[in-house]
Amino acid sequence: MFGTKVALIIRSGLPVWQKLNVAAFLATGVAAAAPEALGEPYVDQGGRVYGRMLGQPVLVFAADKAGLQAAHGEALARGLAVVPYVAAMFSTGHDAANRAAFAAEDPTDLDLVGLALRGARKAVDKATKGLSLHA
Repeated sequence: MFGTKVALIIRSGLPVWQKLNVAAFLATGVAAAAPEALGEPYVDQGGRVYGRMLGQPVLVFAADKAGLQAAHGEALARGLAVVPYVAAMFSTGHDAANRAAFAAEDPTDLDLVGLALRGARKAVDKATKGLSLHA
């Protein structure tokens, strides 16, 4: 049993390629925010070393914009590690432009299309309460 939990929340209704893109970016954000969550490198029988992955399961939820905003507010209130992805980031081409697009958002009405959360299990459960696992 893990003392922490990782959850990705992806906006329902996005095209599949956008859902997968958002999930991939959010997972890297969790790894960057919590390097201690990474497991050890994988090594095959030939001794080749492969990259590390998160060392615990990741739950993926679906939500509309309101659900994402509610989870965001709850996560901030509970001090969770939060990684956001907003719709404007789909039209950028590099990391600096992504940060600029995010910085231009109204913090009281973020156009969230994805959110990653990591922290104490119960706190993540509270932030994702009422959301369904992504189908």
